[in-house]
Amino acid sequence: MKAFILDRYGKSSALRLGEVAEPVMGDTDVLVQIHAAGVNTLDVKIRDGEFKAILPYKPPLVLGHDIAGTVVRIGAKVQRFGIGDAVYARPRNMRIGAYAEQIAVDEADLAIMPSSLSMEEAASIPLVGLTAWQALVEIGKVRKGQKVFIQAGSGGVGTFAIQLAKHLGAWVATTASAANADLVKGLGADIVIDYKTQDFTKILSGYDLVLNSQDTETLGKSIGILKPGGIAISISGPPDPAFAREYGLNPFLGLVLRLISAGIRRKARQAGVRYAFLFMRADGAQLAQISALLDAGIIRPVVDRVFPFAQTNDAIDYVEKGRAKGKVVINIR
Repeated sequence: MKAFILDRYGKSSALRLGEVAEPVMGDTDVLVQIHAAGVNTLDVKIRDGEFKAILPYKPPLVLGHDIAGTVVRIGAKVQRFGIGDAVYARPRNMRIGAYAEQIAVDEADLAIMPSSLSMEEAASIPLVGLTAWQALVEIGKVRKGQKVFIQAGSGGVGTFAIQLAKHLGAWVATTASAANADLVKGLGADIVIDYKTQDFTKILSGYDLVLNSQDTETLGKSIGILKPGGIAISISGPPDPAFAREYGLNPFLGLVLRLISAGIRRKARQAGVRYAFLFMRADGAQLAQISALLDAGIIRPVVDRVFPFAQTNDAIDYVEKGRAKGKVVINIR
């Protein structure tokens, strides 16, 4: 089958269109004919080699963390899906490969695709939707009346997280450029801060949760707007010891993560707040709950551009520039 292949790690390395073997199926696997794939910053970082210590992929490999497509085969123990089902997923770590014609996905990672969405819209959802869900629902336990600060509101995670936070009953502040202010207001943001001309630390205070997707300096500033007992959840690092334990990293790497996160964890303790690093995981059950919100019209996908399969490298380059409004998607079939 055709796939875009990463032959070696390297910044701005182009993927090669080539032939790869069809996926090997396990008893709990579902073989999906991929119609569309989402493009994420995570793909860029893996390509550049930034996650080699945490995710030890060995090139050549196929990137891609979001799929939408049709079931064409099921394993002997699969119970929840049948041939012909329209499905979507964020395949689990070490089993990625959305930039291809087919992929084998564990049944536990898969969900029936929202009937109200196109394949391209559905492919934009899994990674950002699960990231927002695990941050706001699972870790943050956001409740009605709380105040939530979501950075980079016009990005993939931001556009989804704003809508989810509003559904949970929160008051939502976000950052965006002036050009994207109307977009994030339309998604439900109550306060929009122009990150180019305004300092959020002088505007916001007493917040219950910060969802950080920026650098460590910005994360440090974000801790200052939290009220005692609040939580800063970062999807951009630094990873903490809890992450090392959860992923079973070797003791040396665990020590390294303890050291690089020491400063931010100390700052959080001094402020009387919590710090948590989130590296989202695949979860078909959570994705099914997200599907219900999408079909109910509570959350809508935000897709910036759709690229044809032949232009996969162009799609990745576009995401790397950091100017996409919402998600970028590749049409594969």
